[in-house]
Amino acid sequence: MYILVLSQCMGCASLLDKAGQALDGSAFAEKTIAAYSSAKRDGARVDMEIREIENRAGEHSYIITLRQFPAMKIRCSSVDESGDFSLTALDYLGGNPHGWNEYRLDLHGQGRIRIGERAVLLSITDEIEPVQISWGRIRRYDTRITGTEALTNLRNRRERIAALCEWMNSREDPPQGIELKEFESYWKPILFPELVAKKKKPAGWQQEGDKWNRAEDIRWNTGYTERVFPELLAPIRNSGTMLRDWEEAIDWMYIEYEWERIMAQLSQDTLLMKRK
Repeated sequence: MYILVLSQCMGCASLLDKAGQALDGSAFAEKTIAAYSSAKRDGARVDMEIREIENRAGEHSYIITLRQFPAMKIRCSSVDESGDFSLTALDYLGGNPHGWNEYRLDLHGQGRIRIGERAVLLSITDEIEPVQISWGRIRRYDTRITGTEALTNLRNRRERIAALCEWMNSREDPPQGIELKEFESYWKPILFPELVAKKKKPAGWQQEGDKWNRAEDIRWNTGYTERVFPELLAPIRNSGTMLRDWEEAIDWMYIEYEWERIMAQLSQDTLLMKRK
């Protein structure tokens, strides 16, 4: 399986990733056999890494990571004699000041890898289709949520995030291919003008006759909600649920928002050089 994990550098697991691995023992269940990184382009940082791993049973598979999306890893099966493999899952581990979300999202897709002595050529030959979150756990302060309760919470959050990002991408000229900090800077004033400085608030966000609703210790301008957001998202914003999703899983939201670009990047033939 493949896990894409958000981190500051490719090949360096974040402290959060290490903590998650220690909890479930996965740090000791797999070892890296070989690692390949895409070449730098015009001085840019490495964009992609592939690791061949071996589990305790001696079975080999691959993990794909993308520098810009360190909170996720994409897991793939072993390759057959033709170099074909299946994409099996996206593993996500994202933290926030009060805990973390962790899940496995089953995937459906096909790829091909050509392995040379010092390099590999990666091709994703089929559209990658997300299926369903099949496992997950949540940490909120001192509370750990697992099992069915965690699955329900994570699946519901995924539905909300998907609906929000679909709306965001449907707006006129939404920024694409941006870093996480740029994503936050652009969208926070639009989603939550109540929480940003006056100079960053959208023009006309507050109008005469607007009504307000208090939730999550914040007074939400429900008039702004009705003018800007579709009916499906209005109660999510007015209840403060959208804010909780933002605060607890902004990198998850960022992945969903950039999903089409992630797919486009993976669908290109990519040459990666061996580094281990």
